[in-house]
Amino acid sequence: MTDWTETYRGAVPPWQCDVTEHFTIAYYFDRVEEAEANLADELGLCDLSLRGDLPRRLDARFARELRAGSSFHVESAALSVDNGLRIGHRFVDSANGEVVTWIDEHWDLSAAPLTPQQRGVIEVRLAVWNGPVAEPRPEPVATAGFIPTARGRVKPDDVDVADHFALGAIVHRFSNASGQLGAAIGMDAAVMQQQRRGFSTFELSLLMSGALRLDAPYLVETGIGHLGNSSLRMIHRMSDPRNGAEVARLSQFGVNLDLDARRPARWPDDVRGRAAALVVPVG
Repeated sequence: MTDWTETYRGAVPPWQCDVTEHFTIAYYFDRVEEAEANLADELGLCDLSLRGDLPRRLDARFARELRAGSSFHVESAALSVDNGLRIGHRFVDSANGEVVTWIDEHWDLSAAPLTPQQRGVIEVRLAVWNGPVAEPRPEPVATAGFIPTARGRVKPDDVDVADHFALGAIVHRFSNASGQLGAAIGMDAAVMQQQRRGFSTFELSLLMSGALRLDAPYLVETGIGHLGNSSLRMIHRMSDPRNGAEVARLSQFGVNLDLDARRPARWPDDVRGRAAALVVPVG
């Protein structure tokens, strides 16, 4: 396997689409978990794929929407074994072969280094990444200014095969958090329906630094890292409220989308004013 291999194939069910009328971002990560496990089978890394507590970063770039009924497949590959393990995933429109989403994944293997045998198996199967290069974004310098946007407990349907809070379930909570932030800045459900607006995400960066298990509590707090004419970068932070330890962080960059024209629309002045009050220092 010196090239990309198919690790998932399916279609977009209508009930997995969001208010912007396209495939909900959390379900991309749900499919990535399946693709990741299938790639691990190919590479002999099944034990590693079950380690939900290893730090990792996933950078996603959405080039085009997938809508209800779209057929797609995922191709995955190992890209590097330097400084951990780097894996790539690309979501392909099965109808025309166009790559619609790229996910560049980096695993920190400090706590579980690859064996020489594992490295040898992977090194002869490395593929070339031909997707976009993730653009570094400044991180918040403190948690002051973040507002609570999601709170609850890990439910049975939320855990993966390793009994950890699954990627897709975590991103669902972050998606819900973006709805809470929208309400805080005046872009609630009623306004979005009346004005035919939605928040369309084009870039995500998910940093996993911990793990939660079944029935553990979680708290999501959100701040704004960038405010443009039509763009907005939300920074969501998930923590364990029992001790304050950060578990996951998501940088979500998108635009105010005109659902009819399918083009970015300027933020109304009142929304911009409220959003400016939630901008947090980054550096």
